[in-house]
Amino acid sequence: MKTIGLIGGMSWESSLEYYRIINETVKELIGGLHSAKSIMYSYDFEEIESLQHQGKWTKLMDYMIETAKRLENAGAEMIVICTNTMHKVAEGMQQNLSIPIIHIADATARKILEKKFQKVGLLGTKFTMEEGFYKDRLKKEYGLEVIIPNNDERQMVHDIIYKELVLGQLKEHSRKVFIDIIQHLAVQGAQGIILGCTEIPLLIKQEDVDILLFDTTTIHARSAVEYALND
Repeated sequence: MKTIGLIGGMSWESSLEYYRIINETVKELIGGLHSAKSIMYSYDFEEIESLQHQGKWTKLMDYMIETAKRLENAGAEMIVICTNTMHKVAEGMQQNLSIPIIHIADATARKILEKKFQKVGLLGTKFTMEEGFYKDRLKKEYGLEVIIPNNDERQMVHDIIYKELVLGQLKEHSRKVFIDIIQHLAVQGAQGIILGCTEIPLLIKQEDVDILLFDTTTIHARSAVEYALND
């Protein structure tokens, strides 16, 4: 079993889910008293969030490279970035590492293609929804068409993530806002919806909507275990 290097704390609410899912998956796949070999570095998210909204992505990438190298030096054989948004710097990180980054968009795309879907909706932070690092990867590498909410809806999703979900606040009103936005994407032809922020699955569950949801937290965590167990 390979040792998983986890970069967490963005937010700790979803990092907790990663740790749980990874270990439950190891138990499911190999049984017994097995659990995952893992090392986690957890950020103070206040610092990360501030730099994100100041647009200081070069500084953020430097931080992430330094952290990934610490994990590599500590014995990690792979890196898992426990958030969608910070995959904005994943390519730059990979260029500075000798161990692989298990990319959340790749893991998600493979699950979408298993369903033979071609058009999906994407929810996440405004960084994830509006910038190319996520959507372009899905399009160029996997041939997927990705649609996103309108400008007002994107702002609502972004605000709910940063003002509620990362604080562990799960509000019924916000759940209804997400459901309405998901329904709007379905009307536009989305065959499934990517929950492209690792906090969103804390609020929105499959039973809340009729359209298929792709829970990136679960998909990513399970993909990491599959790689760790693949000799």
